[in-house]
Amino acid sequence: MKPILMRKKLSMPGLLSELKTYFKGIVVPVTSGDISLFDCLMSGLAMFSLKYPSLLQFDKSKRETAVAHNLKNLYKIETIPCDSYLRERLDELPASELQGAFLTMIRQAQRGKVLERFSYYEGHYLLSIDGTGYFSSHDIHCEQCCEKHHRNGDITYYHQMLGVALVHPEHSHVLPLAPEPIIKQDGIKKNDCERNAAKRLLKNIRKAHPHMKFIVIEDGLASNGPHIRQLQALNMSYILGAKPKDHTYLFDWIETSQQTQTYQTQDKDGTIHNYRYHNQVPLNDANFDLEVNCLIYEEISPSGRKKTFSWVTDILLSEQTVTIVMKGGRSRWRIENETFNTLKNQGYHFEHNFGHGKQHLSSVFAHLMLLAFLVDQLQGLCCKLFQQAKTKMGSYARFWERFRAYFLTFKLPDWVTLYQAICLLPVVELPVFDTS
Repeated sequence: MKPILMRKKLSMPGLLSELKTYFKGIVVPVTSGDISLFDCLMSGLAMFSLKYPSLLQFDKSKRETAVAHNLKNLYKIETIPCDSYLRERLDELPASELQGAFLTMIRQAQRGKVLERFSYYEGHYLLSIDGTGYFSSHDIHCEQCCEKHHRNGDITYYHQMLGVALVHPEHSHVLPLAPEPIIKQDGIKKNDCERNAAKRLLKNIRKAHPHMKFIVIEDGLASNGPHIRQLQALNMSYILGAKPKDHTYLFDWIETSQQTQTYQTQDKDGTIHNYRYHNQVPLNDANFDLEVNCLIYEEISPSGRKKTFSWVTDILLSEQTVTIVMKGGRSRWRIENETFNTLKNQGYHFEHNFGHGKQHLSSVFAHLMLLAFLVDQLQGLCCKLFQQAKTKMGSYARFWERFRAYFLTFKLPDWVTLYQAICLLPVVELPVFDTS
């Protein structure tokens, strides 16, 4: 087998090195113990990177000789904390301290020309935003938990976050940015909500990426006047879902206007694409001065099955751009399918409670899991050895199974050896033990 070299920065060792540097720069006062915050953060990252189903299993596994060696040699962890200390230490860390780690990874992707693959329309990047939950309990809770009060008197405590990722209709990979937790803010008694979280998220993104051109793609909750005005103020374009029942004024205008235009195309397989569009339409009667461009798209399969979608956008609609807007708008689902569903169903155990804590632990673990996911996505995009190993295994489920098997069993000198072992699948014969 011809040796395949790893990229210096956009490979597992390179990306972990960047995170190591960032983690070492975080300073939070220590209330007890002497294990560094860096070791705790890297241990949490390693747990999600190795797809452990629980913190307890990670804690038991790290006592094994091979695992302890590999955590120190590959993840550069000097002292591996026990599960209780790891929870206590990370519970003290505000999740906002980890937002810069995502920026560090994205900057490496930018320097390595990876972001160029995600450029979509006139240099803009599609920024998909959606909310999801990652903790729910009737008993365990903290001051930051949102609460749902039921008629029978029960209370459900939960955490949610607003996830965000760079997506592209032609790529299955996504690049998550720092999420925004949907939690009770300090001094606030009412639940937080997606709209408030979106305000914070968009401001943080523009601050972190002041010169990048974005097209924000969201569902129908976002197609309201205040949100669109914020996008305009932040110099962000948008493609936002808009349902007829939520925008009767807008759709009545399109139905009655003589300026509404139509366009139709047909694929070689017989799929028909019908477009109806109108530029510069008032969003609603309450925001009559806020004009948007509206696209209604209907897809008819060869069997006659119909799908209908509709969006509002600031992109000028024409026969040349309606397909661009349609594909961009439908790419919003990649944050659900390629991000949240992957985290929930492909080994990351997103909805498992790894630890709730009394302050920030639940949010910190969610951030670390997304960082591990971002590292995996960058490897899938840039690391040929990682790609070859995954291809050898066929599915990600088999790949992570073999990945963990070698990590748990053998003392590994480096990441190249681990990935090459997955590619070559060496046969290891165990010695015959004399138990007489």
